[in-house]
Amino acid sequence: MNEIIEKIRSEFFEAIKNVKSAADLEPIRIKFLGRKGLVSTSFDRIAELPKEQRPLFGKALNELKRELENAYQNLQGDFKKQQAKQVQLDLTLPGRKPFAGRKHPLLKVADEIKQIFVSLGFTIEDGPEVETDFYNFEALNIPKTHPARDMQDTLYITEDILLRTHTSPVQIRVMQRQKPPIQMIAPGRVYRRDTPDASHSPFFHQVEGLVVDKGITFADLKGVIQAFAHRMFGPDIKVRFRPSFFPFTEPSAEYDFTCVFCQGQGCRVCKNTGWMEISGAGMVHPNVFKAAGVDPEKYTGYAFGMGIDRIAMIKYAIDDIRIFFENDVRFLNQF
Repeated sequence: MNEIIEKIRSEFFEAIKNVKSAADLEPIRIKFLGRKGLVSTSFDRIAELPKEQRPLFGKALNELKRELENAYQNLQGDFKKQQAKQVQLDLTLPGRKPFAGRKHPLLKVADEIKQIFVSLGFTIEDGPEVETDFYNFEALNIPKTHPARDMQDTLYITEDILLRTHTSPVQIRVMQRQKPPIQMIAPGRVYRRDTPDASHSPFFHQVEGLVVDKGITFADLKGVIQAFAHRMFGPDIKVRFRPSFFPFTEPSAEYDFTCVFCQGQGCRVCKNTGWMEISGAGMVHPNVFKAAGVDPEKYTGYAFGMGIDRIAMIKYAIDDIRIFFENDVRFLNQF
């Protein structure tokens, strides 16, 4: 019994004499203190001894195990201390600046648009992105048989529930709960069944504007759009309106801004016209007022819309809308 214990002890201490690193210790630990090491297998031999010798051999093995473990841990601690001393810290080196997140360019442009309109007296309203057919179409003078529905390429969830195709439903909800005067914008996400390309995306952002009061005219609409253009792109930007058609406004128009790339001289971006198409606008249709519970004989109003993505593309000279959603850090770090 004593010979077995002394043999294990002497072999262990002889082995650790030649250890030069912590990595060299691991094989020794496995050989002597592992689950199938010499100490553990020696415990299996207790059953071979007479009953009166078993407690003494078990106690001696436990003491041996503690002795070897303490020696192993002390040696391992010495190697760790040596390793720590070898690590040289140059306290004169400058610190590493932590990476700071920043706003996405679409959020930056959306915030700027909000600030401009708030400074003009507009409030900011919000509405659900999952809408009913009534708010998205019916209340906006687009009945089920109207061909304008085909222009939207709607993503339907059920026959009556859909992902909103524009932020115009918010104006109906606001007019239902608030009596005129109303002066609001509704920024938000919208969805259409579009195939992604340089200028189209099934998911994009819009800002809807609505003003309702007594005596509102088309001239008021033109003044607000002109003020926005000057604040967003500079005092030299001009605005032009072209006759158009939208079911929810009458009369309706599309409006353009002077091309910010060529300052109206004509270039590849504006197809040599000197103008960049922005979006549509017009006077609120009487049928829309009726659907929202507003008296069209008493009140008039105008509505306009614009794409936040489109404004951002113009502002930052970006020619592909898809890059906004690719999460390319090289692109996002520029903002």
